[in-house]
Amino acid sequence: MEPDTRFMPKLNLLTLKEYLRIVSISRRLGINKVRLTGGEPTLYPDLDELIAGLGQMSLIDIAMTTNGWNIDLERAQRWKQSGLTRLTFSLDTLREERMSEITRSTTTVAKVISSIEAARRAKLTPIKVNAVIMRGVNDDEIVDFGHFAREMGVSMRLIEFMPLDAGRSWDRRQVVSMKEMIDRLQSVHSLVPHNDESAHSTSLNYNFRDSERGSIGIIAPVSRPFCGACNRLRITADGKMRPCLFSLEEIDLSPLLRQGATDDALASYMSDGVWQKQKGHGIGSEHFEQPIRTMSSIGG
Repeated sequence: MEPDTRFMPKLNLLTLKEYLRIVSISRRLGINKVRLTGGEPTLYPDLDELIAGLGQMSLIDIAMTTNGWNIDLERAQRWKQSGLTRLTFSLDTLREERMSEITRSTTTVAKVISSIEAARRAKLTPIKVNAVIMRGVNDDEIVDFGHFAREMGVSMRLIEFMPLDAGRSWDRRQVVSMKEMIDRLQSVHSLVPHNDESAHSTSLNYNFRDSERGSIGIIAPVSRPFCGACNRLRITADGKMRPCLFSLEEIDLSPLLRQGATDDALASYMSDGVWQKQKGHGIGSEHFEQPIRTMSSIGG
């Protein structure tokens, strides 16, 4: 099935002012970390203004996940000065001949590596690189990703394939489990567990025994769900709040934002929405239902 690549009407999308208002209200509710995702956030025309506005909110962490296609040193330095803390890159293959097939874009591995270097020079660190591992697609690169982490000095995060694909063709047989990924890495790299991050961290993390450069993180939502520790909320570009990545229902903030609701009323509405968060995503259950939205429209 071909993915639906139509764009929403601009009037349906949140404005810069609305984005900043939502984050300001969230800050009052105790949220102190923000991640900008996509789609591809570097294509957002008001990105510089958004980062600058967030930079005024005393947030602990302002991160952005990007495909690395649209970044240079000047842009990275400007974001750093405005308040962006760090960058995470999506890179599902290290092989140029495979890149266009996976991404269906003109982005190259060389360009992503150049963008990673720009982020490093701008001190948008620690740098993380995400790869979704799919059996028969890129699982033959697991060990190579380990080499890449060491050579580039980045945190390489290998992610189990989730049922949020645009083609809605997810098959559990394509999932490479956390255990299998670790076993393959351990066949070449000696890994040492390093899990001193927040209790809400989504990844199991490893250092290399014989090197201080680079690390490995495994994100295993299928074989090792972390729902009980999840403290994340997602706001979509059209103003829907999703308490879970796999939520089947969304809380629409747009009417309140555009019909004169006070900040207190919005804060109360958002708090009530959090209580709708499901106990778990249910992947693997006979009752599991894949959300209509795909990862690119949710903001992963």
